[in-house]
Amino acid sequence: MILYNITISVDSNCAKDWLDYMVNDHIPAVLATGHFRDYKLCRVEGDEQGGETYAVQYLAYSPDAFNLYQTECAPALQADFHKKWGTKAAAFRTILPVLHEGSAQENAK
Repeated sequence: MILYNITISVDSNCAKDWLDYMVNDHIPAVLATGHFRDYKLCRVEGDEQGGETYAVQYLAYSPDAFNLYQTECAPALQADFHKKWGTKAAAFRTILPVLHEGSAQENAK
């Protein structure tokens, strides 16, 4: 599996609107591609320089699913995002292949 992490620095003046857009428009559009099994939207805490920072993490079903997303879906979704937010939301993308995953319940045995 692939964990696709996007860290976004958002202008404080539009952070509330940006969050609404992400939850109600962008994230549902990404999930509707069928390439990801779930997501997490997190606020990054720490020293902030003139904005708020968030991380969106999507877990792809497989490396092939992620690659299809990257070639067939991501360009249009990223273009729409940039058209709406421009320089008010700057994104940095990281691809993390999952080597192993588990749960607290598995470790309790």
